[in-house]
Amino acid sequence: MTRRVLLIVHVAREEASKVATAFAADLRAEGVDVCVLDAELETLRAAGLDNPGVVEAQPGAADGCELAVVFGGDGTILRAAEMCRGTSTPVLGVNLGHVGFLAEADVEDLHDVVRGVVDGTYTVEERLTVDVSVTVGGEVVATNWALNEASVEKAARERMLEIVVEIDDRPVSRWGCDGVVCATPTGSTAYNFSAGGPIVWPEVSALLMVPISAHALFARPLVVSPDSTLAIEVVGELSTGVLWCDGRRAADLPVGARVEVVKGKTPVRLARLQPASFADRLVRKFDLPVAGWRGSAERRRGDS
Repeated sequence: MTRRVLLIVHVAREEASKVATAFAADLRAEGVDVCVLDAELETLRAAGLDNPGVVEAQPGAADGCELAVVFGGDGTILRAAEMCRGTSTPVLGVNLGHVGFLAEADVEDLHDVVRGVVDGTYTVEERLTVDVSVTVGGEVVATNWALNEASVEKAARERMLEIVVEIDDRPVSRWGCDGVVCATPTGSTAYNFSAGGPIVWPEVSALLMVPISAHALFARPLVVSPDSTLAIEVVGELSTGVLWCDGRRAADLPVGARVEVVKGKTPVRLARLQPASFADRLVRKFDLPVAGWRGSAERRRGDS
C-alpha cells in the first residue's frame, strides 16, 4: 500500500516553501508520496516541487494520508487541525514562527522529522477540543469548535461588554469586561496565557474560563470539570460581542445572545517525535530561566 503524507505550508513565507520542498524530496526518495493543497500548489511548484498529489483545502482534506506535516507557526497548525479533524490523520508541526507551541520540531530538526516520518517512530496524542453553540431567543444560530479556545469579545472598542457567566446551569458572576476566554489545556499557553490564565498540562482533562480586563471584584480564572457546560450571556441594552474560535472563525453576538462551550466530541490528533516532558517544552519555548537547578537528591547522587 502506498504511503502518503499531506504537506500544509505557510506559503507567504518563502522559507517555509523552500523547506517543505526539500522535505518532500527527502520523503519521495524514501518511497513516500506527497500531497499538497490546491491553494498552495503554484507557490510550491515555483519553489521546486514537482508533480505532487493535490487535494482541496477543506475539512477532511487529509483523509487517506497517514500524516499531515505543517510548515509554519501555530496559526498554520490550527488551519491544519481544521482539515484533519474528523479523520484519523495526525498533525505534525515544524515551526517557522515565533514561539510555535503547537509545533513538534524546529526547522533545524528537519532530518529528524524525515526519519521519524519514514520510520513511523512518532507517537500520537489526542487533544481535547471544545464544541461551541450560539443561541438567540432560544434558537441555535451558529455552531463551531476550537482546539485552543473560544473567546467572546466586545464588538466596539469604545464600549465594554456586559456578560453574565454561568457554570452548569448556575450563574457565577456578571462582568463588565473586554471579553472572556474559554480554553482547553492545549490552548492554555495561547490566548488564555496572555489573558492571565493558568498553564495546564495537556494530559489534564479540564476546561478553563478567563475574563479579559474585567471590572469586577470576582474576576479570577476558573478551571472546571471537562463535563461542565460553560455559558456566557450578553446582557445590557447596548452590549454586543463577537465569538472567535481559535482566532480564525467568527460569529456576531447581538444583545441577548448565549454562548455555550462544552468538551468537544471530536479530538484533534497531534504527532510527537520525542517523549519530552511538558515542563521541558515550557522552558524551551518560553526561554525560562532555570540556571541553578540541581534536581532531586536522587538525581544529585546519580550525577556525582
